[in-house]
Amino acid sequence: MFNGLISALQGVGRHVVNGIWRLGYASRFFAMILLSSGMSFRRIHLIIKEVYFSGVLSLIIILVSGLFVGMVLGLQGYETLQKYGSESALGTLVALSLVRELGPVLAALLFASRAGSAITAEIGLMKATEQIVAMEMMAVDPIARVVAPRFWGGVISMPLLAAMFSAMGIFGGYLVGVVMIGVDVGSFWSQMQAAVDFRTDIVNGVIKSFVFGLAVTSIALFEGYDAPPTAEGVSHATTRTVVTSSLAILALDFILTAFMFRGVS
Repeated sequence: MFNGLISALQGVGRHVVNGIWRLGYASRFFAMILLSSGMSFRRIHLIIKEVYFSGVLSLIIILVSGLFVGMVLGLQGYETLQKYGSESALGTLVALSLVRELGPVLAALLFASRAGSAITAEIGLMKATEQIVAMEMMAVDPIARVVAPRFWGGVISMPLLAAMFSAMGIFGGYLVGVVMIGVDVGSFWSQMQAAVDFRTDIVNGVIKSFVFGLAVTSIALFEGYDAPPTAEGVSHATTRTVVTSSLAILALDFILTAFMFRGVS
């Protein structure tokens, strides 16, 4: 029994030490990305290519998901507001729900699932096929040539995708509320415009999406670069990217919301 307790404590200690080591390595990796960013921005075509890979190729799932989320919000919101005779406030409910919360969060979760997993798999396969080692042997910095452009491509793409998600969601709420149900179109848009504040709602939503893009892209790149050079290692790294990114998004959403909307009615 005593030996079993010792083994359990050793296992816990090993996991804690490994976690601290990975955290330190991840911090060093992130610092190296930032230090190599100047060289990447001198090759702007690489960043544009990664914006296309991370952002443009994610547009379909972002737009379709945003449309259906907005339509669901329109249906559910109308049923709730109808009980209190406030159907004309449907536009306000849809817009604030999307701009403040659902737009950045759901877009980031979709971004992590589509682009984040693809980035991890791509970097992991480059490591498994020794392309990273080949670059180092040719005196090419893989952080500046491969990692940093993908980092900035993801960071730039995420706020744009979140904005498109929210815009498409508002359009979906309009289709359901005004076109299908018959809410007055003037009340729908006028109350929305009066209730949505640029600084409190839109800017804070953009800040959220920027932070989410920073977190998701950093996690995806680190997991890919740290993945064991095997098929199983790349597979596990891709899974860890999606799980860790999703948890990070939800945790950061709570923290940012607590600071941003404290005292906002």
